[in-house]
Amino acid sequence: MSKQVEDYASFSVRDFIAATAAKTPTPGGGTVAGVVGALATALGEMVLNFTRGKKAFADFADVHKSLASRFARARGMFLDLMADDAAAYILYTEAARCEDAGKSGKMASALAAAINVPREMTALAITVLDDLLKLSENCNKRLYTDLAAAAILAEAVVKLSDYNVRVNAASLSDKRMADEICQASARDCKRAKERREKIEKIVLEYL
Repeated sequence: MSKQVEDYASFSVRDFIAATAAKTPTPGGGTVAGVVGALATALGEMVLNFTRGKKAFADFADVHKSLASRFARARGMFLDLMADDAAAYILYTEAARCEDAGKSGKMASALAAAINVPREMTALAITVLDDLLKLSENCNKRLYTDLAAAAILAEAVVKLSDYNVRVNAASLSDKRMADEICQASARDCKRAKERREKIEKIVLEYL
């Protein structure tokens, strides 16, 4: 029977940090990446909430309404991916314990899950970076430093996910596929860096 996945999203900040520090494999880097992604998105939402409804930004009401919906959805998706990461790890450990894991395809499925979850986090983090960049063009400049923090955290999710992808891709039997996955992940790291740098440039020009 599969081990039950903890609902880490329901933990207090103190309890989650303690659980991460404990001598247990989960929550680990992947789950933490999900938390970081949710926090990056939440910071973007905070900047947006201090901007929406202001007379100076009335012309951007439709843009802000769209961003509000997108940020809220992304935050929820990051929380879901926290659970998916923990479940993928459990799937991997169970497959590793099976003597016939290779023959049954359990390990192949486990590796696919261990790679797909961080790849999904990467795609979501880059989407958030795109939205943060859009917000930087029409938001309350007094909150620019929070926007920069959000961008830095979102890029961190991509970098954390890249490590998780690489460590699991190394175990794939299809080395060509492994190389393609790692190359795609590296390209995403570059894309995330470019977006974070654009946001920081806007912020630093104001400071």
